[in-house]
Amino acid sequence: MKRTAILFAWSLVAASTMAAEVRFTGEATGFDDDRAIYEERHSVEGECAAGLFRPGAQTVRYTRDGNREFAEKKLTYDDSVLRPTVEFQQPDFNEVMTITNLDDNELQIEWQTPGGGTENHTVKVTEALVADAGFDHLVRAHWPEVTAGETVEFEFLAPTRGKAYGFVLEPTEDERITAAHTVRIKPSGTILSFLVDPILLGYNEQGLLTDYIGLTNIRKDKDSNYTAHIRYRIETVPDCELTR
Repeated sequence: MKRTAILFAWSLVAASTMAAEVRFTGEATGFDDDRAIYEERHSVEGECAAGLFRPGAQTVRYTRDGNREFAEKKLTYDDSVLRPTVEFQQPDFNEVMTITNLDDNELQIEWQTPGGGTENHTVKVTEALVADAGFDHLVRAHWPEVTAGETVEFEFLAPTRGKAYGFVLEPTEDERITAAHTVRIKPSGTILSFLVDPILLGYNEQGLLTDYIGLTNIRKDKDSNYTAHIRYRIETVPDCELTR
């Protein structure tokens, strides 16, 4: 009888957890002239657990000039959805950025720069720290606040500087974004706000990213990155909720 009960309980757990995937493609266009720059193709593998999607691993392939792949990013969310382990490569510039989450205690950064050098940094993890694509999961983690028009304070990692800076996520409006919800990410400090432009994000009712307007991680040249409007096309969604 005891063995039967254990098997029954395990079957309930297994039934409530199943593999799931989110796939979407973003087209990046020029900030001013709407000229196509590149595409980014996202595949997020994870699971539906108790009716909620939890990402496990993500691959982003960047293409242009007739589907030529010129950069790639791989992320794993084993330790935190806000602070993934990241490996990003731009071979055209001999650049590699690796952010390793060590048991969610610290982030180790190794940056092979376009200039040919290597820089290493270590950043201690706090509950407020967000890294790379973790900003997307931050929005969904605070979905009740986002949809209620409230603000969320957090720290965002600047990996090339080896530091985290204070930022705020807040509701906004922009005529370029026709999403159900539009939010802005901007520095919370006065001095940094003069140096860093805000990022605008659009989300649909499900909590999926539809628009990104701001500085990208794709290099225009060895000294600067593209600023773009990325419009996302959703291709595959999981059979469970993305927000709660």
